[in-house]
Amino acid sequence: MNLLIVIFSLTTILAIIGTYQAFKERNFLGVFFNAATVLVFGFFSVATVIFQGYPPGLH
Repeated sequence: MNLLIVIFSLTTILAIIGTYQAFKERNFLGVFFNAATVLVFGFFSVATVIFQGYPPGLH
């Protein structure tokens, strides 16, 4: 699960950067899809940290 948190977090950060660039270029379809990506992957990264813990505990 440790790698899953990293992948979700990197995807969220890159989508935030993409949202800013798309908004700056007035590409509203890009803003919509990047914002949706930020919401979905941001939720999954936060939920993974809350329910799995960071660093993940051993069973």
